[in-house]
Amino acid sequence: MWSSDSAYDSFMGRFSRRLAPLFADFAGVSADDHVLDVGAGTGALTEELLRRGAAVAIAEPSPDFAASLQRRLPDLDVRAAPAEQLPWPDGTFDVALAQLVVAFMSDAWTGVGEMKRVSGGVVAVCMWDYEGQELLASVNHVRARMGEPPGEPPRWRTGPELAELLGEGSEVEPLDVVADYEDFEDFWSALLGGAGPHGAWATSLEGERRETARTELLRELGDPNGSFTLSGRAWAARVSRG
Repeated sequence: MWSSDSAYDSFMGRFSRRLAPLFADFAGVSADDHVLDVGAGTGALTEELLRRGAAVAIAEPSPDFAASLQRRLPDLDVRAAPAEQLPWPDGTFDVALAQLVVAFMSDAWTGVGEMKRVSGGVVAVCMWDYEGQELLASVNHVRARMGEPPGEPPRWRTGPELAELLGEGSEVEPLDVVADYEDFEDFWSALLGGAGPHGAWATSLEGERRETARTELLRELGDPNGSFTLSGRAWAARVSRG
């Protein structure tokens, strides 16, 4: 699904790195907590957890991302494993977190169940709101106008859905961030990096259809002249196992 670390960071990293400290605050992560980062991707949340002094382990289903994280962070316990099959004993961690992951799990119920199994404390997840994340929403709107299917799974995008997924006793909160772009070309080149469903769609377009997508996206974003920002709202849910 993701093309490379650099492509993902250019496309979504400018949002996810700003989201990470808000999500870690929401989950109550502090120094010396033993934390599992589920679906760590390029490590936006991992880096924030390490900055706080937490002891971090990683479960990442993409072998390429897992290998990259292991090279960058050789002292961490990094496993190439999906959320649905976490290779740790019951109650190994104080906190289990999944940032921007549950909508992409093959079975979110099983994945969250595994997070609960390996955490004796807090389990927390977050996902972008389907319309409240301006980057993703703008591309979805253009895809719809061009007769294309949406590029993001629509489920697990609201507070009530995430509360249902985590179950009784869960708490929900919106987390809002802003990302910067130098200009429209910065936005367009990030999309053409091929990261995620939207990037794969953009790079699959050829000729006139690619030019149509570019023109429609420019219009969707309000024809920005120079630098601009886009906002992103994520819904976060947590439940305490203690």
